[in-house]
Amino acid sequence: MILADDQALVRAGFRVLLDAADDITVVGEAGDGQTAVELARLSRPDVVLMDVRMPGVDGIAATRLIANDSDLSELKVVILTTFEADEYIFEALRAGASGFLVKDTEPDDLIDAVRIVARGDALLSPSVTRRLIGSISARGTKRPIDASLLSTLTSREREVMALVASGMTNDEIAESLYMSPLTAKTHVSRTMTKLGARDRAQLVVIAYESGLVSPGRP
Repeated sequence: MILADDQALVRAGFRVLLDAADDITVVGEAGDGQTAVELARLSRPDVVLMDVRMPGVDGIAATRLIANDSDLSELKVVILTTFEADEYIFEALRAGASGFLVKDTEPDDLIDAVRIVARGDALLSPSVTRRLIGSISARGTKRPIDASLLSTLTSREREVMALVASGMTNDEIAESLYMSPLTAKTHVSRTMTKLGARDRAQLVVIAYESGLVSPGRP
């Protein structure tokens, strides 16, 4: 994984913490977004921990560059910031981030977050999902979504996508729809494939911005 933060002391602290985990290796550090993107292209890590506020290319712009690079399609970005601000959540997820963490996250939670994102799941807790929904609602605008993409979904896939947008896990979706967790996971995976979404976080954004679901009306 790669650490991207303009404060060397912060990077050093994260590196000591993460390298101590048996299944995590830090392969590079960057003090700005452009360097983070270049390192990602060179080392092809599984995860980048990306600070928002950095000189030159900031974390949001760097995340967008990574998400738009077909050679980095498997790379996951977790946004790190000091402030749990709505605009950061919204813009980071729209740019292609798979998760969002504040810097005062507990050490064990940070390590778990890296593992969650590395295995392909989105780090999007119900509290963060609620903030995202509120932010989209307040903006009152939708990004143009190709309607034909949503038309490729089955009624069950639309139902599953709506539950993903509410912040439910696969197990919770399975319980709600009376199916096995594996079946729920399969529906989520097929929906992501059809919509070209990188992960569950992108499904949440698409669900609300396409009008498939609306704040207060799942």
